[in-house]
Amino acid sequence: MVTGREKSRLRKLLWIIPIGFVVVLAVVLIAKWALELPPVASFVVRFPGITELPDSAPEGIPVWLAWQHFLNAFFMLLIIRTGLQVRSVKRPAAYWTRNNNGMIRTKNPPTRMSLNLWFHLTMDALWVLNGLVFFVLIFSTGQWMRIVPTSWEIFPNAISALLQYAAFDWPVENGWVNYNSVQVIAYFVTVFIAAPLSMLTGIRMSGAWPRNAQRLNRIYPIEAARAMHFPVMIYFCVFVFVHVLLVFTTGARKNLNHMFAAQEEAGWLGFLIFGAAVAAMAAAWLLARPVILRPIAALTGKVGR
Repeated sequence: MVTGREKSRLRKLLWIIPIGFVVVLAVVLIAKWALELPPVASFVVRFPGITELPDSAPEGIPVWLAWQHFLNAFFMLLIIRTGLQVRSVKRPAAYWTRNNNGMIRTKNPPTRMSLNLWFHLTMDALWVLNGLVFFVLIFSTGQWMRIVPTSWEIFPNAISALLQYAAFDWPVENGWVNYNSVQVIAYFVTVFIAAPLSMLTGIRMSGAWPRNAQRLNRIYPIEAARAMHFPVMIYFCVFVFVHVLLVFTTGARKNLNHMFAAQEEAGWLGFLIFGAAVAAMAAAWLLARPVILRPIAALTGKVGR
């Protein structure tokens, strides 16, 4: 049964829809008006929204990057889900206690945490491992040049691309060869700023952090980590929403073929692989329940109430 307080909150949330529509409409109209002004039009001609890559930059998306993309999305989905559960669930279905007699022995007492937190940290570890492989591969193959700004011209080009996006006049670009400047900055922030921040704040809040390191704890207090960790998760949610929206509104078949099939042409293979990836993520979401997680968590610790 919905309480009066919940109804009040629902009404307030429903107001977001018309307000958001008005804001989006205003932004679109202002952007279209601005692009018709001669100085702005000249600016867009000079800076079309894309920055040239170095001559040594690779072309195309290799198969390993397509796999990395899927695994990153898979782990992030479960990390966000379990992170919200850790914050919202007051009475966990079960708790996990670390074994202190295995290969790794510590002086600290065995860690006890909710099964949701255990799953969250497990997904974190797999996501970090996937990220380390990603870093090694992009720097050894030159793919880093596609997502790292290599010229100051990226900033005026990013402003130009944002104006074009806001006016629903998509910037001319070919993701197989080069991302537009807004994409480059967004990917750079996500990969080299948001992801490390998420990892560092998560480690500070986890049981892996040394409890008795007083000097280190003063330099990096847990309150600072908590203050940053949740906003970083919100950033990832917004990034994923905008990313998926643009994938489907700027040429879905072509984009999905790039990202999932590692092919340049706009065929259907990428769409089929994307469908299988979504099915796998949906299955993981539904199967991530205590009845499934208990025996898996029991391999590394004790599970109980």
